[in-house]
Amino acid sequence: MSVAELKKRHVAAMETVDALRERVKQKRQLLLDTDVKSYAKSQGTTPISFGSTDLVCCRTLLGHTGKVYSLDWTPERNRIVSVALDGRLIVWNALTSQKTHAIKLNCPWMRACAFAPNGQSVACGGLDSACSIFNLTSQVDKDGNIPIARVLTGHKGYVFSCQYVPDQETRLITGSGDHTCVLWDVTTGQRISVFGGELPSGHTADVLSVSINSSNSNMFVSGSCDATARLWDTRKASRAVQTFHGHGGDVNSVKFFPDGQRFGTGSDDGTCRLFDMRTGHQLQVYTRQHDANDNDVPIVTSIAFSISGRLFFAGYSNGDCYVWDTLVAEVVLNLGTLQNSHEGRISCLGLAADGSALCTGSWDKNLKIWAFGGHRKVI
Repeated sequence: MSVAELKKRHVAAMETVDALRERVKQKRQLLLDTDVKSYAKSQGTTPISFGSTDLVCCRTLLGHTGKVYSLDWTPERNRIVSVALDGRLIVWNALTSQKTHAIKLNCPWMRACAFAPNGQSVACGGLDSACSIFNLTSQVDKDGNIPIARVLTGHKGYVFSCQYVPDQETRLITGSGDHTCVLWDVTTGQRISVFGGELPSGHTADVLSVSINSSNSNMFVSGSCDATARLWDTRKASRAVQTFHGHGGDVNSVKFFPDGQRFGTGSDDGTCRLFDMRTGHQLQVYTRQHDANDNDVPIVTSIAFSISGRLFFAGYSNGDCYVWDTLVAEVVLNLGTLQNSHEGRISCLGLAADGSALCTGSWDKNLKIWAFGGHRKVI
């Protein structure tokens, strides 16, 4: 068979796939008789009332000299780790704003970081296509740096995301520009499972974000430049459990809903979405109205849920940070308009384990901690 014939058959096959995908989409639309917003409003649900003093900036963490790209909280909520394009990994005391560690990295182009569940180790990855592990209890060298405890190598593309498995300090999942996710044994540095790549159900572009289900740590979801989110089971790496369509651009951020049955996404198309992993349906789209001729719609860079799931936090490329009411799909607060807000793109955000504070990181080189003010109940 000639190359021309193969190309012709490939084009025909892709047209068939697109037609089937459209038919599935139409069938699902017939089954979707409502969305979360419509149902909530039919039940008389009203938006949460939020004032400008209900969530206030109580700390600004100064120390990075480059754009901040990633952050993570320890489970005990008093420490934060961050990486930036200054070649530094910094561990902060969230209560005092003081740095407890400032580690000089071999690669200055870091894109991801994570705390181990026990808070004694941190991981970071970036454009070196590796994930480096540091033990924070190790002795510092003569230059004041903590030596690398382990380097996880094997990816053939940049490491864009990493997260420790919540109940296993020795397990870590990474997402990469090589279109794969990998489950690692941190102790040995070996790959346990590879998700995607040559698999037909894997991502077809860079994996930008991963989120592990805290209710069932065998399940995780990934977001990619192929405009999809995919659900994986670490016990069955051979194929994705489910693929979720709907976005019209890169899926930059994914995060499980607190109950572990749903997850949220944020995308270059400027929208956030809520998906149900049991039915495979999209439950809600979170978007602001924009002029049809406006080609500069802010992209969603990062997302997080409050501990109850009622609030949906989303950071945007224009410096906005919306607090969405998850049920009625309305913005109840924009941190970008408050006093002491960031002066650049919101690149990452994360919620403390007890839900009492939100940390945001920005291209303005700073991190900010936002806490519920006054007698405001944490939700």
